[in-house]
Amino acid sequence: MRNTIKNTIKTLNNFLSATTAALAVGVGIIATASPASAAVRDGVCEDGEFCYYYNSDNAGSVSDFTSSLGNYGDAQPDCYDFKGAGAGQGLCIKNDAASVWNRSDQTVVVYFNSNYGGASQSFGPGAKGNLNATMKNNNASHQFGSTSTSLSYGLYKAGGGGISCPFDGYTSSTLGRHEGIDFARSIGSDAHSLTSGVVTRITYGANGSGGLSTIAIYNSASDKTVIYLHTAPRSLFVGQSISKGQIIGDEAWRGVGSSGAAHTHVEVRDGRQTAASKSVGDPVLDNPNPHSFWRSQGYSIA
Repeated sequence: MRNTIKNTIKTLNNFLSATTAALAVGVGIIATASPASAAVRDGVCEDGEFCYYYNSDNAGSVSDFTSSLGNYGDAQPDCYDFKGAGAGQGLCIKNDAASVWNRSDQTVVVYFNSNYGGASQSFGPGAKGNLNATMKNNNASHQFGSTSTSLSYGLYKAGGGGISCPFDGYTSSTLGRHEGIDFARSIGSDAHSLTSGVVTRITYGANGSGGLSTIAIYNSASDKTVIYLHTAPRSLFVGQSISKGQIIGDEAWRGVGSSGAAHTHVEVRDGRQTAASKSVGDPVLDNPNPHSFWRSQGYSIA
């Protein structure tokens, strides 16, 4: 009888040990699976996310993000890829996106280079549209904005614009030193003054290489003149007071060879000025780098 009881107790202990071990393994599996089940990158563009699309007009496979990313990776299996159903699914997103949807409450900036460098395009909260000609299939990183406003968003008060040529950013195809920052969105986009000040010059110009337009606005508090080129000025006059954010023109191609190259050149010059410095064909850089000035005005360089 005593042996029977011992055997019964032994059998129960073995059963309980096996059950406990199974539960422990199960808990381990659950603990391991939880992060995966909570992953937000599911190929569906949801509220709070910034999303790339493989095709233009928000078509094709989706890659969704909730935070900044400086390097997407270059090849599978380590790259960030398009996860949603449709064309492009499984492909690496680096240099392969054509449109975006920013469903976050922050401005998101897409960059040409990894680690937030090079040309860029900004998308305000809720913005949905195509990457511009510079950035399409040239997306290498993106950054969720801070409390500052990107320069391109300040200029256009809308998403979809971006830097097409940075300060002193001419390549070997253009001789000279670039004295300002070029922004591009689309012909007819409202151009807003990035500072307050007084108009010191208005030249209306005309579309085409021979019709350069100029809007010069002097800000006495900083002793700087901000000059806008190529934009079609609104009805402005010399001596007029301008408020920060006021519409001063419409994006055009005045002084530019083709409509496909329409952009707004923004240049900062010391003191009270009426004209931009020469960029094309001039090897000498006259203006200081404007980045610190723009940051002092509450803008990020994007």
